[in-house]
Amino acid sequence: MAVAIDLTLYCDNARLLAEFWKTALGYVDEIPAARYATSEESFARFDLPAGGTEDDGACLCDPEGVGPRLSILRVPERKTAENRLHIDVRVPGDGTAADRWERIRAEAARLVRAGGTILEAFDDHILMADPEGNEFRVTASPV
Repeated sequence: MAVAIDLTLYCDNARLLAEFWKTALGYVDEIPAARYATSEESFARFDLPAGGTEDDGACLCDPEGVGPRLSILRVPERKTAENRLHIDVRVPGDGTAADRWERIRAEAARLVRAGGTILEAFDDHILMADPEGNEFRVTASPV
């Protein structure tokens, strides 16, 4: 049996990144996060800064229940190096290579409007950053 995974993203501004990743992935707020009666109880499982508020974290989920949950948590440390793990935002991979590339470019443009930044374009994907500089790729699903 396969195991399920959750992803956690550390940040400076949890609300900003939650809104960006909801737009990017089509996710919704998970309030309260699974297995918890209240949002406060949900966030208590993380070691959030003392005196923090609900704005210090967000739990997002795929509304269809397919993708992994995404926890976004404010931490006092700033990002200092390249991500060791990144997210791939995949568009449909059907059609010609030109069709796939046009969908990749259109998705990257949509994510720029949501607050992302294009870092570099490659032959088969576009490297981007979210509003806090966390790298991710826009690519096509395997055919």
